[in-house]
Amino acid sequence: MKTILIVDDEPRTRQGIRKTLESWSSGRHHIETASSGVEALSWLQQNEAHLLVTDIRMPEIGGLELVERLNEMPHPPVVVIISGHPEFDYAQKALQLGVVTYLLKPLDKIKLVQAVEMALKREEDMNRIERMEKLFDPKLLETLQEDKQYGIQVQEALRFLDEHLGEQVSLRSVADHLHMNSSYFSVLFKEQTGLTFSDYLSRRRVQRAKELLANTRFSVAEIAEQVGYQTAKYFAKVFRSFEAVSPGQYRQSILDPEETIQ
Repeated sequence: MKTILIVDDEPRTRQGIRKTLESWSSGRHHIETASSGVEALSWLQQNEAHLLVTDIRMPEIGGLELVERLNEMPHPPVVVIISGHPEFDYAQKALQLGVVTYLLKPLDKIKLVQAVEMALKREEDMNRIERMEKLFDPKLLETLQEDKQYGIQVQEALRFLDEHLGEQVSLRSVADHLHMNSSYFSVLFKEQTGLTFSDYLSRRRVQRAKELLANTRFSVAEIAEQVGYQTAKYFAKVFRSFEAVSPGQYRQSILDPEETIQ
């Protein structure tokens, strides 16, 4: 369930926004409030918000300063700014800070709800991008770029590896498949892909494992076997060396229900 934090030093405005969003949400979201930027920062040190709806002018810590501080956090919320004054400088700074939209008081309820829906869609899109970044190995993506010009032997090697990841393939077996000297093939592979054969093979196996962890219900042991590892223990060790988490922890982070709008 997503959490929305409303920050405004005017009680009437704060409660009015809360009432509007609670009516719109119908229990699908947690709605929290804070009466100042200081209170909001204190709350956010102990809790997570997915969306921040904040006034721009408040004592001590205003809305823009609050957003600046939140942007230093690992996973800052998306932000909707509200203001009683149509100052261009404020609006410009808000956009530079990545604020989704800028609403003027008195707030129109329909426009407020539309802004919140747009902001939550932005948050969902950002999470999707983050999950995609977790899913794909950037070094492997580089080997798949269209401007990469591989010789026919390396092209065939990459195809062969993709089709036989679940088997006990090795540098020698691939070189034999290509009718090449294994030492020469090793040099050629590194020269064209930028990765050693063993590094590429390990990365490709982990990549396939990540796809299976995200998209199937196979056990870790079953996935280990499908990507060419004889034991789940050794597979987990290799997986952790690339991802810094265990296969089970990776699956949990990818499929975390808190990352999707209910």
